[in-house]
Amino acid sequence: MDLWVTFLGTAASVPTTSRGTSATLVVRGGSRVLIDCGEGTQRQFLRSGLGLLDLDAILLTHLHGDHYLGLPGLLKTYALRGRTEPLPLIGPPGLTTLLTALQSVIGRLPFRLEVHEAEPGPVLTLEGGRWEAYPTRHSVRSFGYALIEDTRPGMFDVAVARALGVPAGPLFGTLQRGESIWIGDVEVLPDQVLGAPRPGRTVVITGDTEPCDSTAEIASGADLLVHEATFLDNDRGRARETRHSTAREAAEIARRSGVQLLALTHLSSRFIPREVRKEAAALFPESLVPRDFDQIEIPFAERGAPMFHPGGATRRPADGAPPAAAGPGTVTAEPDL
Repeated sequence: MDLWVTFLGTAASVPTTSRGTSATLVVRGGSRVLIDCGEGTQRQFLRSGLGLLDLDAILLTHLHGDHYLGLPGLLKTYALRGRTEPLPLIGPPGLTTLLTALQSVIGRLPFRLEVHEAEPGPVLTLEGGRWEAYPTRHSVRSFGYALIEDTRPGMFDVAVARALGVPAGPLFGTLQRGESIWIGDVEVLPDQVLGAPRPGRTVVITGDTEPCDSTAEIASGADLLVHEATFLDNDRGRARETRHSTAREAAEIARRSGVQLLALTHLSSRFIPREVRKEAAALFPESLVPRDFDQIEIPFAERGAPMFHPGGATRRPADGAPPAAAGPGTVTAEPDL
């Protein structure tokens, strides 16, 4: 099952000419989940080349405007297009009050907006996985979100199964599902034909936060950690005042958690992106600073490491195939923004 992360908005607080405010799309198989919906997110979808996708859920990390101001326009466009499927909207306490305040702007919707004020724990169930909210530390109540896949059965050994007398066909599937079967009067157990269980994938997106233990814990061994890096280490004092993180602090969390890849977002226009990456990479080499519309592809562990696709969302061929990868952790030069 494919797993792609697309960066639709990577700027902090206000958009720039090249970066929109916070919005990250996670597509896993047929599931499309948007984390945060900053100002102009629907236009970012259109500019990306992905088109205005019908989302399965929107998760808000916190209720600062640069993380939700794109909601009224996106919801209104869905209404004009005639969407009828319910849309889960999940965020911290206060979300219902916010939606009430925005009602006159959004107007009547032809679909049900399923508003859920989350607490730490599972917030969305997927086939073979789930999204979990976990507490972060910001100036208002805030959550990060983790996509956590279930452990998968081990590889099926066809040769061993045949040696045990199991005929090819439905019984193979029964064993792969973890159920035993009988061949005559002999029971064949799944453990006899399956290798060691294989881990699922984990993607963690922090939203705005100070460095915190909860991120390090939930991101332990994650394939990808998307962590804010609003400041550089020289401005650590300002980071504490505003309850944000520096690039070095994000790298410290990534190193402590043992993640495969760190993506730094929520960039202030005060800092040059290559300096942000330089500070993080000095501590955690597998760090990158994505631009808007860059993508990260996350295969299962047995198929390789996460792959960075610069501008991937804008370069998909007409047949929909993914663009050529730049390779695991590859980082391209950033402009002096």
